[in-house]
Amino acid sequence: MKVKVWGCRGSLPSPGPESNRFGGNTSCFEVTHGDSCIILDSGSGIQRLGRYLSPDLKEIHILLTHLHIDHMMGLGFFLPLYNPEVTVHIWGPSASCESLINRLRRYFSPPLFPIRFNELPKHPVIHELSNEEFSIGEVRIHSEYICHPGPTLGYRLMTENSVMAYIPDHELQLGSCNFPLDPEWTSGFEIAKAADILFHDGSYTAAEYAKKTGWGHCSVDDAIAFAELCKVKNLQLIHHEPIRTDSELEQMLKDSMPERALDFSVEMCAEGDEFEL
Repeated sequence: MKVKVWGCRGSLPSPGPESNRFGGNTSCFEVTHGDSCIILDSGSGIQRLGRYLSPDLKEIHILLTHLHIDHMMGLGFFLPLYNPEVTVHIWGPSASCESLINRLRRYFSPPLFPIRFNELPKHPVIHELSNEEFSIGEVRIHSEYICHPGPTLGYRLMTENSVMAYIPDHELQLGSCNFPLDPEWTSGFEIAKAADILFHDGSYTAAEYAKKTGWGHCSVDDAIAFAELCKVKNLQLIHHEPIRTDSELEQMLKDSMPERALDFSVEMCAEGDEFEL
């Protein structure tokens, strides 16, 4: 399983010389395995990804964690949606009050976007998800609701030899009254346990989180504690705040690292990073 990062910024794209190292595009991750092409979220990074996909690719799967605009804003600019020779599957969280396709139609409608959903040359195939398991090619996927405002999923992608977990927006302390001591009641534990690599929300410092409880995100300290609880091998911190410069992100990680040695690696994820599991 190969993973490429096309965007790992949160909330709003933030291009500029002060963000060249970690990138300014919002959430978009490409996962390839065998003949399968899976895209996690359709933030602004998906626009560039669409230009680099093989022209021979005939089927693409987009897995949306949720429909906040930073995870959706690039979808209308994804070139394969306008190629009638390509079948695009869009997977996303089920909601009790409205279907996924109706929620997607809000994006594909004026004044937000000039092209309506039914005007695309080939209608995407829509799949609603909850807590369940399914397969795309040789990749087994487990989806599960996690703590974040609105219906939001985390994804666990599994092959014969590797496990990747993806939880870009996550407020860990709302999921358990005694986090990080009780895995059974910790939001996202089943997604991340024993993963080879975990891509996880690390938006705030501990001091910032104390003032933003309920906003749907977590501190770097909490993300590290979660990774330790789940016994992952590699933690990649994502959903970088748009105001953070490269040097501020580097200092943020340095300040949050515990004095004791960890038995897993922790890094600030950067746009353009590639991983082979």
